[in-house]
Amino acid sequence: MQFATGPDPTDLLTLPWSTPLEDWPKEKLVSLPRGISRHVVRFVRMGGIVYAIKEISQGLAEHEYELLRDLAKAGIPVVQAVGVVANRTTPEGEPLDAALVTKHLRFSLPYRALFSRRLDVDLEPKLLDALAELLVRLHLVGFAWKDCSLSNTLFRRDAGALAAYLVDAETGEMRPSLSDGQRQQDLDIAETNLAGELLDLQMSGLLSESVDPLATAVSVIEKYERLWAELTQPQTMGEDEWWRIEKRLARLNQLGYDVAQIQINEKDGDPHILVQTQVVEAGHHRRRMFNLTGLEMQENQARRVLNDLDTYRSRAVMPETEVDEDTVARHWVTDVFEPVLEAVPPDLAAKLEPAEIFHEVLEHRWFLSEAAGHEVSIEDAVKSYVDNVLRFRPDEQALLDPDLMGNGLMNPDDDEEEPDPEADAAWEAAAMRYGG
Repeated sequence: MQFATGPDPTDLLTLPWSTPLEDWPKEKLVSLPRGISRHVVRFVRMGGIVYAIKEISQGLAEHEYELLRDLAKAGIPVVQAVGVVANRTTPEGEPLDAALVTKHLRFSLPYRALFSRRLDVDLEPKLLDALAELLVRLHLVGFAWKDCSLSNTLFRRDAGALAAYLVDAETGEMRPSLSDGQRQQDLDIAETNLAGELLDLQMSGLLSESVDPLATAVSVIEKYERLWAELTQPQTMGEDEWWRIEKRLARLNQLGYDVAQIQINEKDGDPHILVQTQVVEAGHHRRRMFNLTGLEMQENQARRVLNDLDTYRSRAVMPETEVDEDTVARHWVTDVFEPVLEAVPPDLAAKLEPAEIFHEVLEHRWFLSEAAGHEVSIEDAVKSYVDNVLRFRPDEQALLDPDLMGNGLMNPDDDEEEPDPEADAAWEAAAMRYGG
């Protein structure tokens, strides 16, 4: 018996390795939900840690162990490989298959358990989006899965995100990069497997009647293709073109993905953008914004403002330097958010809530930068926004506050102001740009 590695192999050595896994005594096992597997899989708890043990040939066990380790080093969400038990024999000397030992992913569930519990009315799109994202990330590091399916994936909520983790890599292959043909082969397998698994859920009465299994499987591949194109599209930018990041993040948001991380690397003297995505559940952005800054915002406001905070972090923190997110957020509030609101004249501050003003300043800055072809400073953007947009906004606080009626602030009998063509034109442009 040989262990490749392990944080505490002494405990694991006490398990009955000379017995076929399917015959292990029940007192050694932990009952956990698991997906469909071609091999015998058992869960055990040793020293407070739950391990998943899969009986498989030695060659495949060692192959999968190495792949899981390589994927983890590449930052891909996979289960943690602990070791391989090889050269197993029964007391009579009969050879047994090797065993791959991994750590059970805490708080994770296979897809059938998630559907059977119906923990989320919007489960299907989130779960399938997470799988599409996982497949994109695998392909980006050159991993051909060759057996992409819901059965080979675990799903876990993580701070509002829904993450898909690869748990079965025995058929996979790692290459420096994948050709379009190799990616397409993986996508064909994924589409077939997904359609079959969704049909099985439908037959079991676990799938919403509004979900078409075949069309849904195709939609996952389409989501993959759009995300792949967005993440692999080459993009460099000049020192005064940071507004281009905002455009890219907006496209990712429209696809339904949040931005987990932005990396800016120098390439041929120009910054090169690498964006990492994640799938999020309802209210995630509001909670994250409040936890980081103490600011209360609506969900869409928080999503947009968090993009700015993440961009600020990518510019403010030197490469290869670790600075915690809370520290960056505090500096962002002091350096960016508060100065923008302080630049708004007091007589205009009541026209919109602070978060909406900041959001519109960011939008206005992006339009100005795109039109100018270079980065417009936040100070210039605020001044332009106040003079050309906010000044012509109706006073929303007054509109929403019935106590202001009859106090001269909202008197319907007041004489109408003389029309101002220039103001009307500015208001019309603002309405078209910001949706009225």
